[in-house]
Amino acid sequence: MKLSDFDFDLPEGLIATRPAKPRTSARLLVAQGDAIRDLHVRDLVDLFQPSDRLVLNNTKVIPARLTGTRTRGEAQAKVEITLMEPASDGWRAMAKPLRKVNPGEVIVFSPALSATVAEKSDSDLRLIFNLQGDDFDAALAQAGAMPLPPYIAAKRAPDAQDATDYQTVFARHAGAVAAPTASLHFDEPLLRALVAKGVTITEVTLHVGAGTFLPVKVEDVATHKMHAEWGRVTETAAAEINATKAAGGRVIPVGTTALRLIESAGRSGRVQAWEGPTDIFIYPGFRFQVTDALMTNFHLPKSTLMMLVSALMGKDCIDRVYAHAIKQGYRFFSYGDASLLIPG
Repeated sequence: MKLSDFDFDLPEGLIATRPAKPRTSARLLVAQGDAIRDLHVRDLVDLFQPSDRLVLNNTKVIPARLTGTRTRGEAQAKVEITLMEPASDGWRAMAKPLRKVNPGEVIVFSPALSATVAEKSDSDLRLIFNLQGDDFDAALAQAGAMPLPPYIAAKRAPDAQDATDYQTVFARHAGAVAAPTASLHFDEPLLRALVAKGVTITEVTLHVGAGTFLPVKVEDVATHKMHAEWGRVTETAAAEINATKAAGGRVIPVGTTALRLIESAGRSGRVQAWEGPTDIFIYPGFRFQVTDALMTNFHLPKSTLMMLVSALMGKDCIDRVYAHAIKQGYRFFSYGDASLLIPG
């Protein structure tokens, strides 16, 4: 398989820069085997069955985009920082301009928040902040902005609306620098309606890293190395998923992050409790052990997520799904519309 096999032409106007309002009014393409239907997210109540179990990623996006200043003598210069992931001591972060920032310098983001550049590589920094714990979280909430994906940030700056729009209604555990975007389509009334129907819900945690936006740079996709992300599947969550499988119900992760985590924890054929990093790479030929269907958004050309959905549905099916979505004007990427992919 070549990287070019997962390419497609997307009209610029189909890239969503704001989500649908209300959340459940987003369009939903349902692909089941060879059949394709055009519905809306609110129709999930009719599509899901009482024996189904949804798996939700309850990670919480932090306001990881910071603007600060560094001082050398009398001169001050602006530095744009995007936090990537916690390090053993501090945070790994991208910086703009990276080449002008030196180890030992202090970057001031607000009267309360600053960071020392502990290390610098060719691609990123390690920052040590002056605050930790709840004090750090509070200062970051005041100084930071939501880390919108590059394809949105190129079109507009983040604003106060994104603090709500780019966060799921069930976000609980802070640590992600990108949202599990399929989950953005859910609101409380929809979740209550699903539970009332008998659909069960399990929460897991995968802190989505900035590496999710890194391009694949190898032509032979099998040689690509995934970035690692930290996740947790509790013993309770594992038991719930295993019970649904044993009873013949469907396990349906909402989003590729939830899918990657439960497949990481279920490689033996049975989901085990899990805590730690996963760099699982799912591309055609992968054997799914847990996932019966997937709700997800529409993904970037040549991305690992295009490879993942092709592994689940078959590449020819995904080619048809994406051609249909483009023809019908579905909105793409993080703030875009959704699909429900059910293998035949």
